[in-house]
Amino acid sequence: MPEIKRSLSRLSMLVFRATHSSEQSWRDELLRYRQTRFSSRRIRKRVIFKHGDCNVVQGNVAKRRRRYLQDIFTTLVDAQWRWTLLVFACSFLISWAFFGLIWWTIAYAHGDLEWIDMRDNRPELIQNMTHTMCVTEVRSFISAFLYSIETQHTIGYGNRFVTEECPEAIFTICLQCITGVFIQAFMVGIVFAKLSRPKKRAQTLLFSRNAVICHRDGVPCLMFRVGDMRKSHIIEAHVRAQLIRKKVTKEGEVLPFYQQELKVGADGGEDRLMFIWPTTIVHKIDRHSPLYMLSASDMLKERFEVVCMLEGVIESTGMTTQARSSYLPSEILWGHRFVNVVSFRKETGEYEVDYTLFNNTYDVDTPLCSSKELDDLKEEYSKNHKAGLDRALSAGLLKHISSVASVDHMDPASDESLDSGRLHTRSNSIPNGALAAELEPLNNNTPSFTVGGSSILPSITTNFQSINEKINSTNGSSNNNNINHSSSNTSLKAKSSRRLSIKQDQLPVDSLC
Repeated sequence: MPEIKRSLSRLSMLVFRATHSSEQSWRDELLRYRQTRFSSRRIRKRVIFKHGDCNVVQGNVAKRRRRYLQDIFTTLVDAQWRWTLLVFACSFLISWAFFGLIWWTIAYAHGDLEWIDMRDNRPELIQNMTHTMCVTEVRSFISAFLYSIETQHTIGYGNRFVTEECPEAIFTICLQCITGVFIQAFMVGIVFAKLSRPKKRAQTLLFSRNAVICHRDGVPCLMFRVGDMRKSHIIEAHVRAQLIRKKVTKEGEVLPFYQQELKVGADGGEDRLMFIWPTTIVHKIDRHSPLYMLSASDMLKERFEVVCMLEGVIESTGMTTQARSSYLPSEILWGHRFVNVVSFRKETGEYEVDYTLFNNTYDVDTPLCSSKELDDLKEEYSKNHKAGLDRALSAGLLKHISSVASVDHMDPASDESLDSGRLHTRSNSIPNGALAAELEPLNNNTPSFTVGGSSILPSITTNFQSINEKINSTNGSSNNNNINHSSSNTSLKAKSSRRLSIKQDQLPVDSLC
């Protein structure tokens, strides 16, 4: 027997250890699963959800319940509907029961309950007795509860009423009427405040699912779209945007949620919107932008959040509302542009907004470098271009020209100006007979110079004899030394695709462009 007991105890110990180890392994597996889910969520963690709610929970607040009860109205307005309706029902039930108990106590203290019992069951005992009740027909607590409901809501069926016998009954009825009005006003106000909250109006204010980065008027821009589904507009609508990311100060202080304001506006203008249809909000990525140093590859590595807020006054209620959303780096599309959603219908003569295209984008050619790198390239190119012009002037090409070359601003809408890219130089110091003599060494020697890092060979294929003949004929016919522009341009056309134009006292140096 002792051996059997020892073997059973060993077996039970082994089973316990196996069960405990399996349970512990199960707990470890569950913990690893939760950690895996949490680590996967950390990539998508955000301060503001897409639908506008804040991902912030207050914890370890001292005397939290007391502080919430001190502001019971706001607490009930912010609470969920089931709790609000529960408080609504309990407030009336408790008040009815409380005053019903008071009415039953008054009837019991005055002897009304005993008098009614003798009147109904033993009438011979009260034949020669007279008794005036405080509240008629209050027989029990149930009847007192019914009378409390009739008094608080001024129903008055007529069977129960207060007499002049008890002053305490008159005081109680006054107190219950005041309390009932107060409870009704308080609870109706809470329900109305919950129904008319401007937070619900924000549900019909839309933000695009993604933000985009593309160029607009030569400037890189971060853009997102906002829209309103209702016909009642938002008055004085204005938009804000903030960038939330980690920052380390010069003193080494770590700011995990450093907020930087982004300058945004409708189509690159002011932040005030004429919010009658979906509007694209633009943030120009310039030297003052926090996104100035970010390229397309850096956008995938950075951890930040762009929080967008749209505020305005509701036209129908006059209350201020705010709609919020946010964009993570993975939700910003580089090299995309929003599709137009507004079109004109000739059948009805109205502008129609197609919200099925609200989140649609299309690809556009956009440099993948950062705005800083793009500005550096532009600055370097402009410096090299200016240095090339200076080398061309110092190479002896324009030794008789005293004035500085001026570049005419080209009209971007003109194909001719885009293709030709002409450079006009004006001078008043060119001798009439020395034009061909000065251009001939340029055509024979063909010196080369560098513009913007590239070697350029200037070639001016011009008939010098025709130029001298035109100049001599002009000098013979007129004393004012003026050149006819139409005839000069006709005789000085080069075989190149670019057009040379010689106005009065001008030298063509089109090969420098």
